[in-house]
Amino acid sequence: MRAVGVKDYGATPELLDVPKPAAGPGQVLVRVEAAGVNPVDAIIASGAYGRPPLPLVMGVDFAGRVEAVGEGVTRYAVGDPVYGRANGTYAEYVVVDENGPLSPAPDAVELKTAAALPTAGLTALGILDAAEVRGGESLLLIGAAGGVGTFLTQLASARDARVVAVTRGDESVRLGLLGAAVTIDAAAENVADRIRGEEYPQGVDVLVDLVSQDPESFEAYKQLVHDGGVAVSTRGATREGGKVQSGVEEVAFLVKPSAEQLAALAGEVDGGTLRVCVEAEVPLEQAPHAVARIQHGGARGKTIIKP
Repeated sequence: MRAVGVKDYGATPELLDVPKPAAGPGQVLVRVEAAGVNPVDAIIASGAYGRPPLPLVMGVDFAGRVEAVGEGVTRYAVGDPVYGRANGTYAEYVVVDENGPLSPAPDAVELKTAAALPTAGLTALGILDAAEVRGGESLLLIGAAGGVGTFLTQLASARDARVVAVTRGDESVRLGLLGAAVTIDAAAENVADRIRGEEYPQGVDVLVDLVSQDPESFEAYKQLVHDGGVAVSTRGATREGGKVQSGVEEVAFLVKPSAEQLAALAGEVDGGTLRVCVEAEVPLEQAPHAVARIQHGGARGKTIIKP
């Protein structure tokens, strides 16, 4: 079958011809309708998270229809529309454990669109729970224009939190439509001056930093949180055991996908709370270019790949 991946760790992604997988006991074979592109895809392909066998087919997010089921499978039948997470989703087929991160796809969007949801949507939903975001609280969101940011803006505003969305470039109209109360263009003005001078002189309740990869940058944003607030990093920028600002809780967030979380995410879509913003849809052979674009921070919403 056709797939996109690398023949060596860190190599340039390319079109591959690999064996079609088969569903074993307790597994489901899915014909991929679309795969979602995430920054983590390139990190996995670099070998940073381990050394799986080569060639390595890229991708972790998918949506499609069940093609075949293995012995003992009871939750799914051939033809069911599903979405979820698995290894090697930039391909025509993928195998997933029946009890793994797999769920019926939401009904409110096209099946291919659901491929944009798993990693970014579960991250956004998980952050809300980890930070215990409540109605009436202020949420300063760094890196609001990408997939996680657009999902988190919608989910937080739906819970009556006041989202202050920080981007690079003017995204005020688009993010305002998604629920942001304030949008700050970090390329045009100083974020700290705007927060301390106009928006929240006493500090915000919650910081979610989707961008900073070093503790120093994260610390600078954390100074905008009041004592008793929460600061979340998705890029490993927290200082374990460090005292950056007294009274502010640090959360180093890592997504842990499950079938239950995927079902809850689908419910947010079907309930009208969450709109899926697909910025681009590309054929499989153009996946390497899509990955490169995501790596360089050019994403506005989500990109999906059609095998």
